[in-house]
Amino acid sequence: MDEMEAIAAFAALGQPTRLAVLRLLIQTGPDGMAAGEIAAALDVRQNTLSTNLTILSQAGLIRGERHGRSIRYAVDMEGVRGLISFLLEDCCKGRPELCRPLLDQIACAC
Repeated sequence: MDEMEAIAAFAALGQPTRLAVLRLLIQTGPDGMAAGEIAAALDVRQNTLSTNLTILSQAGLIRGERHGRSIRYAVDMEGVRGLISFLLEDCCKGRPELCRPLLDQIACAC
């Protein structure tokens, strides 16, 4: 992930509903949720949610897949991994072993 992509991802996450959507989709796992299910779970209007889903998709943090008349959204793990890697790529002044506990903790939380 380059700097501009990271800025877009952080901008997308700088809004409470979008952050809640990403966290919900991370909890849901690879099967994701239909847009209507997300709206109901977060008590968000469909049109408001649609805009937020578009922004998260454009930032590379989620992906949508059409299933009949609905779209199921899931976290884009590659995009999230890219954002985390961007943050940690210059970790600890060239001593990445200092970041190992953080990386181990992230790996165990999945």
